[in-house]
Amino acid sequence: MNGLSRRGLMAGTVGAGLIAGAVRAEPDAHPEAGRTLTRIAFGSCAKSDKPQPIWDAVLATQPDLFIFLGDNVYLDTRDPAVMRRKYAELAAQPGFQRLKATVPILAIWDDHDYGENDAGADYPMKEESRRLFLDFFGEPADSPRRTRDGIYTAHVFGPAGRQVQVILPDLRWNRTPLMSLELGDQDYDAWIEKRAESGEPTPGPYARNPEIGATQLGETQWRWLEAQLGVQADVRILASSLQVLADFAGWEGWINFAHDHQRLIAAIRDKRANGLICLSGDTHYGEISRLDVNTPYPLWDITSSGLTEVWPVTPPNALRVGSVFRDQNFGLLTIDWEGTSPTVLAQVRDVNGVVRLEQPIRIGDLVV
Repeated sequence: MNGLSRRGLMAGTVGAGLIAGAVRAEPDAHPEAGRTLTRIAFGSCAKSDKPQPIWDAVLATQPDLFIFLGDNVYLDTRDPAVMRRKYAELAAQPGFQRLKATVPILAIWDDHDYGENDAGADYPMKEESRRLFLDFFGEPADSPRRTRDGIYTAHVFGPAGRQVQVILPDLRWNRTPLMSLELGDQDYDAWIEKRAESGEPTPGPYARNPEIGATQLGETQWRWLEAQLGVQADVRILASSLQVLADFAGWEGWINFAHDHQRLIAAIRDKRANGLICLSGDTHYGEISRLDVNTPYPLWDITSSGLTEVWPVTPPNALRVGSVFRDQNFGLLTIDWEGTSPTVLAQVRDVNGVVRLEQPIRIGDLVV
């Protein structure tokens, strides 16, 4: 880590990445902007060629909004014909059809619906992928998401006193190359198999990158995000395709981009962005993470993954609260607007709607 401690990486007091400048901090338009949100469902990682029975449980919660957190289809191709076929498969899913007909939807992508596994800025088909993604999710022809350096967006829902801001960053379009573990002349697959056979921990193939130039967002998106964190809202949701807080070895996540991770915490403090809760996907298991070291207030990350996909093992996460749920799942936030300060009940539910993980969060505790 070049001498950088974990505490130092997460210190919100280092604001060197915050760039001064006038960026308009207005939410993107949304036809349901006046709707008061009480129940927000979310999920990720759904293969379009598999059955998707989980939509029955999602719809039974009667959500006011559903947020797709990425890997909403698995394109894994550079062939536009294959991309179109995968979206057609999702469109034909009966549960998705009912969701689309009855619930407003927001969506961001991760690597597989961006185009390729762990892909970043150098993926050559990203313009075509963007067009298909935004067309599928009904984005207007004049949407700024079609011309930005990525499909990031933010919306504010509800009347004054009950405003929910939803921020969806794009962690693919501008992402610089991942840093691989240093294994010498060893092949990663052979190395990990040998460790597994001997009962040793099996980290993923990536290392944490402390370089200032390493980024998931890019500078233009960073300035946009910092401006959005200054927008008036009572509850804020950072809907991230990758885990924001989880501290684990080797897989994709904000923690692998030390400067991004640090800059986010600094921006929350500097913009006095109260009431922020992170949602994330990607992992193929559900869990809840909490970070309260060198942060302006306790930060929570509710991970829900996957709608169809399940990971066979439980990776380490030093910030995990409680257990992991390794089966098909979706997430649900229920906001209680009564009283002097809202309370959010965060849940991860299984394919039958049974609550498997749960965490109450007082918005009054999330204050800079």
